[in-house]
Amino acid sequence: MAESMLLLTRTFDLLEWLLPKTEKFPRAYRHSLTRHLADALLCFQEKLFLARKRRGAERQRLLLECDAHLESVRLYLRLAHHWHWLTDGQYEHVSRLVAEIGRLLGGWVKRPEGGKERGATGAGPGGAPS
Repeated sequence: MAESMLLLTRTFDLLEWLLPKTEKFPRAYRHSLTRHLADALLCFQEKLFLARKRRGAERQRLLLECDAHLESVRLYLRLAHHWHWLTDGQYEHVSRLVAEIGRLLGGWVKRPEGGKERGATGAGPGGAPS
């Protein structure tokens, strides 16, 4: 549970940092690109909550949907930076957050069936069977 909690916490941190920034994006784009960015990130968070409660193929399906939402977030952030709605420093910061979230998500996707953490799957240190 620790890894999934860290992923949920980092996602909340990203939402908390990014959503106020999107309010400063040009008004003409608030109902298009800005809305898509917020929706993708919020859907990502919601599917993480669902994935925590599921097992097996259903969990994997939800986690793959999360990955697709995260790819969309990356695209929208690149566009926002390209159009100078995010400064270089802001883009660097948000890119680090998204990269960390991606690594955490990847670790969760690769976890053995059942999604148990910290050796609860019968694996010893380093993932070797005990």
